[in-house]
Amino acid sequence: MNTLSIRLLGSLLLGAILPAYGSTLTGDWGGLRHQLDEQGIKFTGDYSGETAYNAHGGQHRSARYSQNIKLGVQLDLGKLYGLHNGDKIQLTVNDRRGNSASEDLVGNRLPIQENYGGLYTRLTELSYERTLFTPALNLKLGYMAMGNDLGGLDSGILCNFMNAGFCGHPLNMSGGSGWTNYPNAHLGARVKYDFSPAWQLRVAAFNVDPQSNGNSSRAWHVGPKHTTGTVVPIELVYKHASELPGEYKLGYYYDSSNVQRIGSDKHVSGRGGHYLLIDQALWNSQTSEGRTLHAFGQYSAASKAASPFSRWYGAGLVLYKPFAGRPRDTVALGYGRAVPNPRSRDVLQQAAEASDNAFPNLDSAEQLLELSYGYQATPWLILRPDVQYIIEPGAFSGEKIDNALILGLQVKATF
Repeated sequence: MNTLSIRLLGSLLLGAILPAYGSTLTGDWGGLRHQLDEQGIKFTGDYSGETAYNAHGGQHRSARYSQNIKLGVQLDLGKLYGLHNGDKIQLTVNDRRGNSASEDLVGNRLPIQENYGGLYTRLTELSYERTLFTPALNLKLGYMAMGNDLGGLDSGILCNFMNAGFCGHPLNMSGGSGWTNYPNAHLGARVKYDFSPAWQLRVAAFNVDPQSNGNSSRAWHVGPKHTTGTVVPIELVYKHASELPGEYKLGYYYDSSNVQRIGSDKHVSGRGGHYLLIDQALWNSQTSEGRTLHAFGQYSAASKAASPFSRWYGAGLVLYKPFAGRPRDTVALGYGRAVPNPRSRDVLQQAAEASDNAFPNLDSAEQLLELSYGYQATPWLILRPDVQYIIEPGAFSGEKIDNALILGLQVKATF
């Protein structure tokens, strides 16, 4: 083991047993972390743990816990080798463990814990990024998750919530196409072009391979096993910087895969969808800097032929710095509505009738109300008490399930 390795190991152990300072739990590793960053090697890491207790309704009264640990390193090739086009290499690994409150306790479609799913260690990103020809054109290619660059709001406003219906991209995008949820990764390429400081176009192409990263046996295989097609998202982004800034995204995606139609033996070639995402500041305090109120909105529609999740609507408010003495805290309130495809509902009803079972008279959608408070306990630790009320949890399964009240706690730590 060389001197640098010994020093790094010692610094990590020291950071783990001594009080943390600065913006990360493990601190500056005795100055080594800052030194490596200056040389072009930046280490990152974070933990999220989410506990959810079903206090009323649903199927079972109990609690479930899930967690995600993410470790990464970014190589700045400009600092390391003198390249001049913003060249970067990103390596990220994720590990997920735990149990699902939605699956075990409630029976609903929108995951109560956004970090549940794919309970194994996997390669999440191995990518190369640089500007191309002009600073306005940025290229990123490699093995990566689609949602890193497309489908969500760059501001991060949606991850003030614990339910996956809000945090990330609209879930019907992955429910009815080759678009996959983080941390699933695929081979692909993404291009961003800045028309102006306010307007940007993003275009990408990703390999569609259901047996790749979403299967634990393929967690470290970069190459695809069985390609079914290519998914191509196109996204127009508008951001305006003013006293009341805003971010707007209009997107379309198309998956060329040949898949079976819902409720039919026939196949359809190609699945698509579109979405609109908004984050707009509504109010800034004139007496307390940093206190601001933002509104967000989401709309997404997916293929009626092949998606069991046809539409998603979401809206809400986030108040930053709710109290003068808590500059980094947040209060978030959101409402979401997930609409099942009528074809899927017909399939469930026909199956119930074929088994001589009564089919419940359900409303048209699963609905979600969520209220959370983000408490910045330290610069590296966030505690987020959370309340979710889920209306018509059985809308996607065709089951009569009582509305559920969920009490949760999300913990986020930056290493």
